[in-house]
Amino acid sequence: MFRKATLILGILATCSLLWFAVYNYRQAGPIAEENLRGLALTLSSAIENLAVSDPSLAGLAKFRTNDIAYFALVDREGRFRFHSNPDLIGTYLPGIRRGATPGFERSESRVTLGTGEQAFLLTAPVDLRGEILALHLTLHTYRADAVLRSAKLNMTIMLALIAVGWLLSLGLFRYARREEQHQAELARKDNLAKLGEMGALLAHEIRNPLAGIKGFAQVIAKKPQEARNELFAQNIVTEAVRLETLVNDLLAYAAGDGFPRERFDLSELIDHALSLLAPEALEREVTVSCRCTGSYYLSGSRDRFEQALLNLGKNALQAMVAGGVLEVACASAGGEAQISIKDTGHGIEEADLAKVFDPFFTTRARGTGLGLALCKKVIEEHGGTIKLESRMGQGTTVTLLLPCLAVDKEQT
Repeated sequence: MFRKATLILGILATCSLLWFAVYNYRQAGPIAEENLRGLALTLSSAIENLAVSDPSLAGLAKFRTNDIAYFALVDREGRFRFHSNPDLIGTYLPGIRRGATPGFERSESRVTLGTGEQAFLLTAPVDLRGEILALHLTLHTYRADAVLRSAKLNMTIMLALIAVGWLLSLGLFRYARREEQHQAELARKDNLAKLGEMGALLAHEIRNPLAGIKGFAQVIAKKPQEARNELFAQNIVTEAVRLETLVNDLLAYAAGDGFPRERFDLSELIDHALSLLAPEALEREVTVSCRCTGSYYLSGSRDRFEQALLNLGKNALQAMVAGGVLEVACASAGGEAQISIKDTGHGIEEADLAKVFDPFFTTRARGTGLGLALCKKVIEEHGGTIKLESRMGQGTTVTLLLPCLAVDKEQT
């Protein structure tokens, strides 16, 4: 979507620049022509004033500007009464038959001089004290042509810049595309490497319980009546439950976020999770305290969120091998629900803190390494965040921040 929007903006910008360049170029011609016309009218007025003030027309011989190629005054017989080239004074206008009357109407045209230069010719009547003469004023067009050349150069530069811009954009696009493909290939290789690592871990985790199940089953099969077989059967059940837990954790972690959402009471869910943890806490001689202020409602999967809380609670209980205190608190924090789960267990080494949420990372001999990874995924699916703080010998605190649908008035 971003690439498509960028392409559309680029096309619009290109069209705008092209229109601007062509428009300026097309406007340059009329502007240059208008400048020539204005200059010609100004000079013709000056020449007419000089001619009126000096009927002998001698003063016109000194009238010179760099823009004038030549100028002349022609009478009705077509004879030059004055010409900026003194040799032509008294001669007749080329192309006019002697005795014929030349045109005295105001006109503008382009003419070619004897040098091959294109010039601008203004023909206008001049009233010389009752006698009407025709003024032929021919101007150089190099200034006007310079305006046209500048406009053409500007348009050429603009077109070149647009072409270079598109070529650079195409090059950058191809580079970005190749870089994206390269990154995708690296990600694919990384995923394959992780998949291989995960496969090795799974094989190890599954092979050990299977070996135990196989061994105990073989002993029972050989001597089914021995009293110790009851213990072996119990070990088979234990290992099977371990396998079932591993498979369930894998399925839960691999599940997408397309679960149906419902509105549920967070405080009630915490109480229910703690009630499920109570037997294990009693067995481990762990004191559990819960302090929730107010009722907080979330939108999501109640079952998945309860599983995440149970995983966090079991981790905390298993960290306290010789009794301890498990504190669970829930309060409002900036419009969000904040849940903290604190234990007084052995804590986590500082070097392992950055890896605790990685799948299959565990410090326990019989752990799957999916508990905290699954908790993190579930919390993020519900739009929240999870943070873990721990110090060796002082315990661990897990803090959850979750967006609420509504917060009732506080109650203890």
